[in-house]
Amino acid sequence: MEVIIQPTADEAAHLAARVIAHEVRSRPNSVLGLATGRTMEAIYARLTEMHRNEGLSFARCHTFNLDEFIGLPPDHPGSYRKVMTDRFFSHVDIPADHIHFLNGQAADLTAECEAYEAAIRLCGGIHLQLLGIGRDGHIGFNEPLSALQSRTREKALTPATRRQNAFLFGGRWEAVPARALTMGVGTILESRRCLLVATGEEKAYILAQAVEGPITAWVTASALQLHPRCTVIVDEAAAEQLRGKDYYRWIFENEPEWAPFR
Repeated sequence: MEVIIQPTADEAAHLAARVIAHEVRSRPNSVLGLATGRTMEAIYARLTEMHRNEGLSFARCHTFNLDEFIGLPPDHPGSYRKVMTDRFFSHVDIPADHIHFLNGQAADLTAECEAYEAAIRLCGGIHLQLLGIGRDGHIGFNEPLSALQSRTREKALTPATRRQNAFLFGGRWEAVPARALTMGVGTILESRRCLLVATGEEKAYILAQAVEGPITAWVTASALQLHPRCTVIVDEAAAEQLRGKDYYRWIFENEPEWAPFR
């Protein structure tokens, strides 16, 4: 696992966008796993700027979003599909039939999840999976005690997770659906590369647990320690409780792989 510390949240988001852009330019038919949330909005804004001003094209890419609430129509303001369309997809050149989303209104949710796994396999697997981290350490909607080899499935959402998403529902956490569909931890770990982005002091404690603590189902993001190619990009606030800060900074400044990004 590589950890890269940037001075500010904006700089962390911009570096993450550059990593994604490098993936897309190197492999124009990349399969991207995408996440939704406040941390991601600055990343998508920067990718949109790169598309508009630098010719970054997503025309041959496929995308799979991590999760979706159950019961919401795709045009609901709180639907992750609606958020992604408004924040990103409507501003770049990705074809509509290349955008893959879990259908939280499917009549058979188990079949929907199985079909999603099959669609990922049909595309050849995910090349780069973008991730955020919840305040309890979850990735996707894999709440604490999710199996570390879990597949795409239905999950109940904790009150803490619902509160974290209340901004999409007028600040009313009780309006956030209580259940969602999510890629499993095992599904995420099959991605060829994972890119986790975390910013803000409220993420400092759980980020340290995920990166430097034991691998445990209590903190599902800790499973990323098992991934052969996982990069974690954070700002100084989120990095505050990391023990290895000096080492992480030395690696970023000296590894040839990161020279184009410094």
